[in-house]
Amino acid sequence: MDDDIELLLEKLQAIAQSGKHYSKDVFDLERYQQLEDVAKKLTAQLTNNATPENLNIFFDADTGYVTPKVDVRATAFKDDKILLVQEKSNGKWSIPGGWADIGYSASEIATKETFEEAGIHTKPLRLIAIKDMQKNHYPKKNLSYIYKLFFECTPTEDDIHSGVETSNVKYFTLDEALNLNLSLERNLPEDFKMAFKCHNSKDWQTYFD
Repeated sequence: MDDDIELLLEKLQAIAQSGKHYSKDVFDLERYQQLEDVAKKLTAQLTNNATPENLNIFFDADTGYVTPKVDVRATAFKDDKILLVQEKSNGKWSIPGGWADIGYSASEIATKETFEEAGIHTKPLRLIAIKDMQKNHYPKKNLSYIYKLFFECTPTEDDIHSGVETSNVKYFTLDEALNLNLSLERNLPEDFKMAFKCHNSKDWQTYFD
C-alpha cells in the first residue's frame, strides 16, 4: 500500500477511535462508528491480505486517545561485533527487541528483551536513535503507527543462547550483518550502519526525525 494512503487510513482510524472514547453525544458516537466502518472498508479494499481478524486487531487493539506504539531495540557489542538473534517465526535475523511493556522504562525494555532473546544481561549506555517507522519506510505487517528506539548496550556476561522466540544467537561484523537475511520490519541496513557508527563514536548525538 502507498505510504501516503496508509497514513491517511491510520489518521481515520485514530479520529474514529478517539471520538468514540471521548464523545458523550449518542449521535456523535454513531457518526464516529460510521467513520470507523468506512475506514475498515477502505482498508479492506486497499490491503491485499486484509481479513476481518486483521482489521479487528488494527481497529480494536487500543481504547481511548490513539498514540504511537513503541518498539525498542538493543544493539549490544562485543569485540566490535553486534549481537543478533534469528527469529524462529521466519528464520530472519534482527537486533534483539520488541514492544515496550507497561511498567518498564525504555532502557529496561532493551535489557529485558536481550535477556529473553539472547540469554544475557546487558547495560544500556546511550540512546542511538528515535525513528518514525512511517517516515523511514520500514515494511510493516499492520497499520499501527510506530516509533522505534535503538539503544547501544554492553554485555555484562558472555553465555549467549537462544530463547523461546529465537533459534540462534551470534555476534557479527557490519559486513557480515548486512549479508544476512534480515527482518526488515525490525531493522533496516541503515540501522546497522548507524549502530556501528555510534559504537565507534566518543561523542554521539541521538538521531531523531
